[in-house]
Amino acid sequence: MLLKIYNENPNPREIEKVVSVLKDGGIVVYPTDTLYGMGCDALNVRAVERICDLKGINPQKSNLSIICNNLSAISEYAKVDTPTFKLMKRNLPGPFTFILPTTSSLPKIYKNKKTVGIRIPDNAIIREIVGMLGNPVLSTSVKDEDEEIEYTTNPELIHEKWGEIAEIVIDGGIGGIEPSTVVDCTSDEPLIVRQGKGVLNL
Repeated sequence: MLLKIYNENPNPREIEKVVSVLKDGGIVVYPTDTLYGMGCDALNVRAVERICDLKGINPQKSNLSIICNNLSAISEYAKVDTPTFKLMKRNLPGPFTFILPTTSSLPKIYKNKKTVGIRIPDNAIIREIVGMLGNPVLSTSVKDEDEEIEYTTNPELIHEKWGEIAEIVIDGGIGGIEPSTVVDCTSDEPLIVRQGKGVLNL
């Protein structure tokens, strides 16, 4: 299903439809402040495994990322020291993925790497979804390296490609083409491991 939701004023009824799919272990494609993402309830291991299979991701070797809806939710799933919290507060919501050590609240599938990517996108649609769901949402982009730009930015074309797999593709307008900036916060100093859309405010 292709579902139109407006970022300026997301309709709670439409958000509810998406949340109900996520609660049932479904997969959703949603807009962020960078690329369109594909995700599920991050605490539903079966759904996480399904996305990893679809995208050819090996959870033992890859960093999995989750979307939280605010800063206070992060400490449940990741260990955050004071300097890192301040850094995140300066830069979030925004186009960043912060890599942090995991806590025991995340299912075992995340713990093989001992780290998790945390995102709080500057996009009201996905933050409302996460807020209503009450759990973080697994985040992986719909982008493939060899793909034409339109297929990863135009919701109708994304629906054409992923509509068989994702229960809902949200049309939140044309998506971006630049990924998030990835910041590793697992050692003393934050380290930018991928420069993307976000310019880090240190």
